[in-house]
Amino acid sequence: MSLPASDPSSPTQPASTEAVPGNPGCVINCVHYDDQGKRHDISLDAISEVIASDDGFVWVGLYDPDEAVLLKLQEEFCLHDLAVEDARNAHQRPKAETYGNSLFVVVNTAQMVDQRIQYGETHAFVGPRFLVTVRHGASLSYAPVRARVEREPDLLKMGPSYCLYAVLDFVVDNYLPITLSFRDTLDLLEKDIFADSYKRSTVVHLYELKRELNKMRMAVAPLQDVLSQLRRYPPESGLVPDEVKLYIRDVHDHAVRISDVIDTLREMLGTALSVNLSLVTLAQGETVKRLGAWAALLAAPTLITSWYGMNFTHMPELDKPWAYPLVIIGVGAVCVGLYRLFKRAKWL
Repeated sequence: MSLPASDPSSPTQPASTEAVPGNPGCVINCVHYDDQGKRHDISLDAISEVIASDDGFVWVGLYDPDEAVLLKLQEEFCLHDLAVEDARNAHQRPKAETYGNSLFVVVNTAQMVDQRIQYGETHAFVGPRFLVTVRHGASLSYAPVRARVEREPDLLKMGPSYCLYAVLDFVVDNYLPITLSFRDTLDLLEKDIFADSYKRSTVVHLYELKRELNKMRMAVAPLQDVLSQLRRYPPESGLVPDEVKLYIRDVHDHAVRISDVIDTLREMLGTALSVNLSLVTLAQGETVKRLGAWAALLAAPTLITSWYGMNFTHMPELDKPWAYPLVIIGVGAVCVGLYRLFKRAKWL
């Protein structure tokens, strides 16, 4: 099951939702889903009451939160200090770590902004009764994810781990349009790669594409390990039930496919750079051969006629009336012979 990917070119911004009184601006959503999968917007101060009611779970969505909000949620959900510190500082590699009865997951997000790839992070705290998603940097809104899960209240009964799956699926699906844009760009560059004339801009563009693909690979490759770890998570913990692992497996398959596409494009770009360099070298070799052939054609008459530039008394054949025409004919014969020789050797 895949979520429809949002437009990668859309700007990075929090979701446009109705403000809940008492919530700071960095709190994009604070929602309680009851046992029937129905949504109820709540304030941060109401979390304790909802958790005590033993009814459903809470999903809090944050965007670049301040320290006070994180400390508030740490107190409400008993989050570990190390996990909260990671969520506050960002710049983490994709990982999944267990802290007591909660799970801390970090994934990298990517989107196109002004024709450039911008990267961000999403940190997720998952517990038996809560999900906290913290977005940093370039990250598309998770409003489509919430809309999707809210249309399937029966699946919401699986708990916070199903919403975590939906977020991970959304993140992975947003990688695909970017990789496809790389493929289309490479196809457009093929004409320049095999062109007879050398274009420095082509090599620069190929290098930039490979650099961006290397960055994306650093985001996608560790994500596969995170998803594999979630699939192997012990069911007795109750954080990732077996029925949710089926959906996690689907996300893992998508991540593997995107990783394969990235590796294939990296190999193609490496090959394209090598082919372009080889073609440029061959073109330069052909130019050198032509210059060498024409230099040899000019050297032959220059060598012969230079003899007559020497000032000595007894210069041969000066007293013969047919000597000068004979020299011209000889020089012409040598030039014609060299020309045919170089033509046969494909130097001309």
